Amino acid sequence: MRTIWLGSWMLAALLPLTSFAEGASCTASATEKKLAGAAKTSFMKKCEKDATATCDAAAVEKKIYGAAKNSFTRKCVKDAVGAAG
Repeated sequence: MRTIWLGSWMLAALLPLTSFAEGASCTASATEKKLAGAAKTSFMKKCEKDATATCDAAAVEKKIYGAAKNSFTRKCVKDAVGAAG
């Protein structure tokens, strides 16, 4: 059981991000659209919410559960949102 969990965790940590790898990050999109203030905040919240839903679905599709799913989703969302700026 421990081997399976450890393997799942390692897999989640090493899986490349496929959902958002091709598209621009939320931060890049906000910059491109020249958003600022409340509009940027609203856009970023919606983008992060959408990324979380997409990443959760990707984790389920890849049959990643538990702590490995949390790790995968956290990294996936971080990559989708991009660097804060």
